[in-house]
Amino acid sequence: MDNFFVTARPEEVGIESQHITNFMKKLEVYNLTMHSILLIRHGKLVAEAYYAPYTANTLHRMFSVTKSFTALGIGLLAEEGKLSLEDRIIDHFPEKLPSEGVHPYIAEITIGDMLMMSTAHEKTTYKRWPDGDWVKSFFAIEPSHIPGTVFSYDTSSSHTLAALVEKLSGMSLLDYLRSKFLDEIGFSKDAYIKTDPMGIAQGGSGLMALPIDLAKVAWVVMQEGCYQGKQYLPKEFIQEAVKKQIETVVRGLGIDERQGYGYQFWRVRNNGYAMFGMGGQFAVCFPEQDLILVTTADLQEQPYGATIMFEAFYSEIFDKLADQPLPVNAQAWAELQATIEKAAIKPLTGNKSSLTNSVNQQQYIFPENQMGLKSIKLELGDQQGKLYYTNQTGSHQLVFGLEELVVSQFPHYNWKCASSAAWADQKTLVIKSHIIDEEIGTITIQLAFKDSRVTVYMKKVIESGFSEFSGFVSGKLA
Repeated sequence: MDNFFVTARPEEVGIESQHITNFMKKLEVYNLTMHSILLIRHGKLVAEAYYAPYTANTLHRMFSVTKSFTALGIGLLAEEGKLSLEDRIIDHFPEKLPSEGVHPYIAEITIGDMLMMSTAHEKTTYKRWPDGDWVKSFFAIEPSHIPGTVFSYDTSSSHTLAALVEKLSGMSLLDYLRSKFLDEIGFSKDAYIKTDPMGIAQGGSGLMALPIDLAKVAWVVMQEGCYQGKQYLPKEFIQEAVKKQIETVVRGLGIDERQGYGYQFWRVRNNGYAMFGMGGQFAVCFPEQDLILVTTADLQEQPYGATIMFEAFYSEIFDKLADQPLPVNAQAWAELQATIEKAAIKPLTGNKSSLTNSVNQQQYIFPENQMGLKSIKLELGDQQGKLYYTNQTGSHQLVFGLEELVVSQFPHYNWKCASSAAWADQKTLVIKSHIIDEEIGTITIQLAFKDSRVTVYMKKVIESGFSEFSGFVSGKLA
């Protein structure tokens, strides 16, 4: 652990240890798959939990938190005089404009419009573009409305802004931010941002970093860009970035997403603001309380998982903050430490009675199907198992623990995963694999046996790839 934050007991900053324990336990009751929780108040780190197999040193995909970093890059370039928020974006990318001419709505878009997600596009453009030039897609895809009017979440806007940072600075987005302030605050040397097919930083979703990195950046932002007496980020830009610039009441999924949007920062309740990433990646700042909450997670299976998490935080911690130090509670502190020590992604658990003996080492074959699944075979031991399967990408084996997590590489994709299995009932085995790499998500495989046959149901909850793990097929013993 570096020295950016002083560590302290929660009571020193007006938080009861028991309240943090209650928060963590409530998330467990709701079966939220958390990966980390960090809590900072008055510049002191009072809780730091990592859910095994995650550790303090595991780089995590931060998804749309990256957008806030892109905004900081734009603010710094504005301070240098290399751009203005009133600039039309087409004037910076003449080489990317369609040869037949640009749509008038696109021609109107300013950098300021892009920062506050009020472009002319109804949704992300590069997902609808045939080649790998994501920036070009922003200028070429037909727009849906006048820019600067309504909030419409558009990741290609953030990506194009990242391309602008790289074009004007002559550096990669992260290297530019490192040169300006990230190196000074001890941001991870191993952190990086995934790139698009053209080699441009995915400024809307590609950051791979540590949770403590988010905490540091959030703290500097909450100090309006100042660190150790030096102004690293432009104060006026930060003030505008975290302020409500546009209404989100129609577009937000949960109540905290309906509080408005700044410059690539979300407003939240209690006069707070957040760097906000898909699946539970958050760095939430509450300046009036001098409080920061950082989380990483995989809440993609629960559309309202983020709302549940926020509600638990408000009710168990935020609403119970004290304005002065509290008496030490050794027992509550010990319980919190035990809760943090035991934090882990939960494996599947289930029925102890099963068809293990009759299906073990049996091969099942399948007719032609949408998943391209050709055959499966289970190898079940006392504590671990393997699923052997053949599909259009070849023959593979997935290792899993029986009611415990086993870390391995997911076949074909070679991404780190943590997998477990359990019998949901006597005839149904469920295998669940948590992808914990550059992509975050889950692959679930349900095997339901009936006499000499089996029905396989596969579900993937992950942003990209794994399309072969989605659907139903029935087969029989070979």
